[in-house]
Amino acid sequence: MALMPVADALSAVLSGANPLPEEMVALDAAYHRTLARDLAARRTQPPQPMSAMDGYAVRAADAGDLKARLKVIGEVAAGRPFERTVGPGEAVRIFTGGVIPHGADAVIIQEDTTVDGDHITITEPAAAGRHIRPAGVDFREGDVLLEAGSRLSDRALSLAAAMNYPDLAVHRRPKVAVLATGDELVMPGSEPGPGQIVYSNGYALRALARAEGAETVDLGIAADTVEATTAGVRRARDTGADILITTGGASVGDHDLVKKSLEAEGVEMAFWRIAMRPGKPMMHGRLGPMRVIGLPGNPVSSYVCAFLFLVPLIRALSGRKTVHHARANALLGRDLAANDQREDYLRARLDEREDGTLIATPVMQQDSSLLGNLAAARALLVRPPFAPAALTGNECEILMLPE
Repeated sequence: MALMPVADALSAVLSGANPLPEEMVALDAAYHRTLARDLAARRTQPPQPMSAMDGYAVRAADAGDLKARLKVIGEVAAGRPFERTVGPGEAVRIFTGGVIPHGADAVIIQEDTTVDGDHITITEPAAAGRHIRPAGVDFREGDVLLEAGSRLSDRALSLAAAMNYPDLAVHRRPKVAVLATGDELVMPGSEPGPGQIVYSNGYALRALARAEGAETVDLGIAADTVEATTAGVRRARDTGADILITTGGASVGDHDLVKKSLEAEGVEMAFWRIAMRPGKPMMHGRLGPMRVIGLPGNPVSSYVCAFLFLVPLIRALSGRKTVHHARANALLGRDLAANDQREDYLRARLDEREDGTLIATPVMQQDSSLLGNLAAARALLVRPPFAPAALTGNECEILMLPE
């Protein structure tokens, strides 16, 4: 099978990835969930004109003269309106958030008045509308302020609450199961024996998935046998996983049994080799409604492929409006040789000039086993197939990695 271009592979992964069904959740449980429906305000905010300052509600016609002396006839506090109408020569003490009483059309801040018993003298002329928040200045009933497909931020939750929603319709979280394979893997904290290595891929993959709003399931480490791997696939299916991620065993060696195991369980493979570096031996297929992504075992290849393919898939299943990573421009921090037929994703450090220009400097060692360089990188520098040699200072394209 020829190497599949990255864009074609991503299209295959996202094909038919429709948003998962909606569910109602309490407002406090909706952080970083994706709205399933447009949200229209159930009320007008503020519902009536309100004071923006502490001071006195007055008629501007009475308070335009510095010699004006007004009688204070009452008080307004937030939640306690004044029932009478403000007449000529009258004022009402008012506090921030208080409803502007009938008859008043301006607020004089308390610093611009002199108090004399139940009267005030104006020391700064009033102007109609000054220090008043008009009704509906924030939003009006029926205004659509949050759209379906939006990921709910902390500010969006505050807005939804102000719109009078105690719960929200959101898409179900995708469930991502992660299965490692390899006789050489031992858990962190163990003492590796001869030829063994400490398992690390799953921790990054599950964190990446959770950061995108997915629920994760750790299926542990399967031995390098078809029986152990197929048992892991069955466990993923039994948990109701929407996505199964396997790591390791995606190459073509005698002990790389993941593809054989997946096919033995009925997974319909869409592709199993991609024209990219790192990550050429990535696989993708379907087992009924469950999507399967077989990642390479090398930790950098595993992470880069998950970032490029798993993240957009989670976003699509979550119902997000935008699923693709945004690309940014930077300047090269060092010379690069011409590229071959594979699309390159170089781990790069970033520096920022005073004018905001980003300088992307690929680390010197791009080996797909080097976790130290991956952890230090802030971006992936994208090199298209057959890209010509590039010099320091040339423009380049980057994908920002999660902080």
